[in-house]
Amino acid sequence: MRLLNTIKVALRALRRSALRSVLTALGIIIGVAAVIAMVSIGNGAKSQVEASIANLGQNIISVFPGNFTAGGVRGGFGSASTLTVEDAQAIRNEVTGVVNLSPEMRDRSQVLANGANWNTQIAGEDVSYLDIRLWGIAEGSMFSEADVRAAAKVCVIGKTVADQLFQDQDPIGQTIRIRNIPFKVLGVLTVKGFNFFGQDQDDIVVIPYTSHLKRIARRPFLNSIVVQADTPDAMPRIQQDITDLLQQRRNGREPDFTVRNQQELAEAATATTKTMTVLLGAIAGVSLIVGGIGIMNIMLVSVTERTREIGIRLAVGAHGRDVLTQFLIEAIILSVMGGGLGVLLGVGSSQLISHLNGWPVLVSTTAIAGAVAFSAAIGVFFGFYPARKAAQLDPIDALRYE
Repeated sequence: MRLLNTIKVALRALRRSALRSVLTALGIIIGVAAVIAMVSIGNGAKSQVEASIANLGQNIISVFPGNFTAGGVRGGFGSASTLTVEDAQAIRNEVTGVVNLSPEMRDRSQVLANGANWNTQIAGEDVSYLDIRLWGIAEGSMFSEADVRAAAKVCVIGKTVADQLFQDQDPIGQTIRIRNIPFKVLGVLTVKGFNFFGQDQDDIVVIPYTSHLKRIARRPFLNSIVVQADTPDAMPRIQQDITDLLQQRRNGREPDFTVRNQQELAEAATATTKTMTVLLGAIAGVSLIVGGIGIMNIMLVSVTERTREIGIRLAVGAHGRDVLTQFLIEAIILSVMGGGLGVLLGVGSSQLISHLNGWPVLVSTTAIAGAVAFSAAIGVFFGFYPARKAAQLDPIDALRYE
């Protein structure tokens, strides 16, 4: 009951100086709003990157050409490719848990069709490529296993290539020329848009990897091998099995390949956004400290202004802890009120930024709870000294104070 009365007295004191109370809480309001807005923008950017990674496929493990040493000449990652179709077949046949696999070839080339030309990416892939990348066919169909075995001159194209070469015409069944070699268009891929690197995923021509090896690149080595695991939990084991198998096939020579899983790629891609989120949140958090200092200053002024009131309360029987509790509650109310208004302002400003700039935002309940809890802690921390000073006033000196 005594605590309830103390809260009422504290609220009455704050109402007497309503404008000053609001201005005092303004630092906390701005601080909490800034923390929530910055963290929401950072989390939104992180979720967008993660969605782009997920858009590349699920449970993906990639094998890239790695370091090499030959005749005293040494090279780093990607400096030479020694991955072969036989390596891909060995992974498919000997590593358990692999549900899909595609040997990959990559080149850029000028493509001609219908009196137009366009420079695009030429991807040599297996039939399972679309299943691995969670990609569909909008029109027509994918090439078949028989086409891969025969190194057939067939392809499927992305929406960007279709728009550039055929415009309003139906591309299905028409012929495009890649390095003067005719390829029949079997299908058009569904629209995927840009990835997190800013590359247009629809600007692509996909042909059988065997056709790429024999007709386009005319070299025996692959650019990479992409593998899909059956479950996320199996990925570390499959990654290690692929590493051991390829090392075994090289008879113990220095590894000339690198095996990476999708989680490692996602962590690398989101590392920057995580750092920026923490940095922005920390910078915004400084304003919370400044707001807390403002509360302490105003509470010290309030103690000075209300010295006679404190003396009267102590003289009529109030305990020092009652005075301490009252001023501490006033500081906590100011900070919590500022925290609540800051949450509303932070969420609203996040949504406004998203609407005006088209940025993704993800309002975090953890950030909201943390900001409010931190603002309450600031009220306790910065309010304790003024409250303690008020509680330690001598009643006689306080009553004499003018």
